[in-house]
Amino acid sequence: MNGNEFGRLFRVTTYGESHGDAMGATISGCPAGVELSVEDIQKELDRRKPGQSMITTSRGEPDAVVVNSGVQDGYTTGTPIGMVVQNKDARSGKYEPYVTAPRPSHGDFTYSAKFGTRNWGGGGRSSARETVNWVAAGAVAKQVLEQSEYDVEVKAHVNQIGDVEAPPVTFEEILEHSEENDVRCAHPETAEKMLEVIEQYQKEGDSIGGSIYFEAQGVPRGLGAPRFDSFSARLGQAMMSVPAATSFEFGLGREAREWTGSDRNEDWEFDDEGDPRPVGNKHGGIQGGITTGQPIFGEMTLHAPTSIPKKQRTVDWETGEEKEIQVVGRHDPVLPPRGVPVVEAMLYLTILDFMLLAGYITPDRLDGQAGEYDTPYHPSSPENE
Repeated sequence: MNGNEFGRLFRVTTYGESHGDAMGATISGCPAGVELSVEDIQKELDRRKPGQSMITTSRGEPDAVVVNSGVQDGYTTGTPIGMVVQNKDARSGKYEPYVTAPRPSHGDFTYSAKFGTRNWGGGGRSSARETVNWVAAGAVAKQVLEQSEYDVEVKAHVNQIGDVEAPPVTFEEILEHSEENDVRCAHPETAEKMLEVIEQYQKEGDSIGGSIYFEAQGVPRGLGAPRFDSFSARLGQAMMSVPAATSFEFGLGREAREWTGSDRNEDWEFDDEGDPRPVGNKHGGIQGGITTGQPIFGEMTLHAPTSIPKKQRTVDWETGEEKEIQVVGRHDPVLPPRGVPVVEAMLYLTILDFMLLAGYITPDRLDGQAGEYDTPYHPSSPENE
């Protein structure tokens, strides 16, 4: 199986299945000299882990990360960073009825058709549990960016669940309010309505979809290459890789179809430093596939979780019979609340990779001091103590 690596210079390779022994990620290309602790990574994993509230799966996973390479005395060494999260609460027996009778709208049949076999426990490799690796890697990327000379800040929030949509909010409001409620919506009044909708579908044995708004500030201009390596193309790949993603847009997004060229086009002006900048930001911080230096913002949609208790129909290719099934187990009734840290992680990974490619950050070492060996983060000899 290919397709398990993301990034050009900051490369993340992941492994693991939902009910396997463990999930894991290896990061190649992280600069040396980045102060990094397990707590930095665990903080982000705790935002994604199951069992946070009544609107998430009750699967009891602590998602405790172990960093087993690439860090010495609290600093990255420039060598590959290996991270492992053990699976502690897998119950594969509940998935035995679906080994040869695929669940509706899951990856069961397509995985079997492609590989001739599959790990069927909990959905195996197709499970959204695999995003625990992405969030761990994104936490490392976040530390690199925070400790660089650039003031890059990323945040997302749930802006719609079903037909309940939050009004536009500022970046500051997202920072202040998105973690204050179980839905992770930065508009408190709308969050209450969203919670009511989610709970209603949960009582009915059903699920509901929604969307996540994301924004990144402080991203420097000049990131991205024309065409296939444009910033928007690579960001779209990152976002559409998220399980259950059905659409991605930035700037005006779908609304752009309703705008004339004269309305959408943005004039140029000089900023306070005398540099050209667009008047407005309908383009979402990207023009010609390259960042403008303005905030990057957009939205992605996640469909309703496919594992629902309602009765559905399938076929068993081993017995040749049609049958009625009822998917049992521990599943989220809605995905965006736990999807917020996943979206943020993919933003961090995309931005950092482009900043390394553009030379804004030196790939070998964060301080950029090529040839310097006597650094504050170099280990001391025990004999000299």
